Amino acid sequence: MKKYTLIAILLIIVKIGFSQAVTLPFEHKLRIEHERSMISEGKQWHAVYPLRIDIGENDPAYAGLLRGKPGKSNKNFKAWLNRKIFYESLIQIDTAGLKLTIDPLLLLEAGRELHIGQPVDEGAGGSQVLESLSAGDGRKTWVNTRGVRIDGSIGSQIAFHSAFFESQAVFPTWVDKQARELQLVPGQAMYKNFKETGFDYAYAEGHVSFSPSKYFNFRLGHGKNFIGDGYRSLLLSDVAFNYPYLAINTNVWNIEYVNIFSQLQDISAPKGAWKPWLKKYTTTHYLSWNVLPWFNVGLFESIVWQASDSTGQRGFDINYLNPVIFYRPVEFSLGSPDNALLGGSMRFTIRKRNMVYFQLMLDEFKLQHVLKGDGWWANKHGFQVGVKSFDPFGLNGLFVQAEYNHVRPYTYSHNMAIQNYAHYNQPLAHPQGANFRELVLLADQRIRRWQFAYKLVYSLYGADTNGLNYGHDLYKPYYEYVTEFNNKIGQGLKTNLVQHDLSAGWIINPATNLSISIGATFNQRFSEAEENNGLHLWFGIRSAVFNRYYDF
Repeated sequence: MKKYTLIAILLIIVKIGFSQAVTLPFEHKLRIEHERSMISEGKQWHAVYPLRIDIGENDPAYAGLLRGKPGKSNKNFKAWLNRKIFYESLIQIDTAGLKLTIDPLLLLEAGRELHIGQPVDEGAGGSQVLESLSAGDGRKTWVNTRGVRIDGSIGSQIAFHSAFFESQAVFPTWVDKQARELQLVPGQAMYKNFKETGFDYAYAEGHVSFSPSKYFNFRLGHGKNFIGDGYRSLLLSDVAFNYPYLAINTNVWNIEYVNIFSQLQDISAPKGAWKPWLKKYTTTHYLSWNVLPWFNVGLFESIVWQASDSTGQRGFDINYLNPVIFYRPVEFSLGSPDNALLGGSMRFTIRKRNMVYFQLMLDEFKLQHVLKGDGWWANKHGFQVGVKSFDPFGLNGLFVQAEYNHVRPYTYSHNMAIQNYAHYNQPLAHPQGANFRELVLLADQRIRRWQFAYKLVYSLYGADTNGLNYGHDLYKPYYEYVTEFNNKIGQGLKTNLVQHDLSAGWIINPATNLSISIGATFNQRFSEAEENNGLHLWFGIRSAVFNRYYDF
């Protein structure tokens, strides 16, 4: 540890000037605008989020996020109020050495869930009718979130971000069910019961970023990370709850090398009074190389290990502190007690409007069993393929995306829950865990401040049933597999999920992506055991600063 502390101190001394940078939030619509700006300029980027982007005057990657400029700056109250409501952050401080913005954040949403009746058998003829939509059997839904976001920088080397949200909510039935099964609001926090059917929860995140030179950035935070170009990520996503981490980004030439050291928690098992949740650690490497102006390739590896072992306390294993070593040989030399994952990615841009991207995740893999096609349980891997198109068919502001995700049973799991690739009862990669295939279709149209969006998620997965482990739940030990061979996606209780999301909105203030929106969500989940259908109609005012995943 002394060696790495010394290196950090030496780097602090380095003072090489470079342009100011801000952290781009995870929110999908902001990512779309950033990618649109970059691809139209024929530039490449490294898909590691939170993404640091320069805010130089002529930087299209930043200017593209804020479409439209306010009128002439006036000192009268009416002009000031117009800027604050429709264009700017509420509080902006820009003095010598200090830049600071403070914004209130809102998510005020009200809706109604309408249940769709199940097919009813009418007589021996077997004819079926579908019951009509029934508001009486539905429920009123609402979300009341208040928050604040603070972003700033000190000089050209230090930047910081903090955000806090306090929420109460009554969710649609399928989200309510997910939350109670997970014991937390998906991706956000553990909750307390609010009245009879509601949830009361809070959410906080923050980080401090230090850039001693244009080559290095150190970020110490409590939050999330995302690696990849897709709507989902099979490597590392922002699905799970926040966690403490240290990220080191090294940028040289066309290469970005990322190290992420994080501490996770396993809340699946009961804990004793006055005892903390069980902890585990991950160390992750991701190398992203812009090989050509139109081609990017990435290499990924991650190790998960538990904080306690047979000796009682293992702590952070210094074997995994080395930022430039391949972890798999190290893990093997320690007797292979830990969970090692390898992966890769590729991205091709085509004619400054389109991109094709891939991801591959390898948990365990033996080529001889793959060639035999015998469905060996330990061939645990997944892949993703997707395509994005910006302004297709000559329609400015249109964005379309199609993505396919495929993960075999038992992937990401381990012989103990404390070493699976998950945190806070949710996977660190895809929210479905494993044993699924999924298709995602997205369309987003932006016309000045108007935005219209449609999303379709269709997935087929094999749910674990009758107390057996068919490879869907990452918190079940993989050695409890049902059969050694002939494992395939959908085994167990074959379940289909179909979700349509349609929304329309108007952006009030692009500084916080505050918008007023209306939408509808149709959710259908059916298997041999049950069928649940619901239509959720909603209206709301929302500051879009993080993603909510209720589509799994």
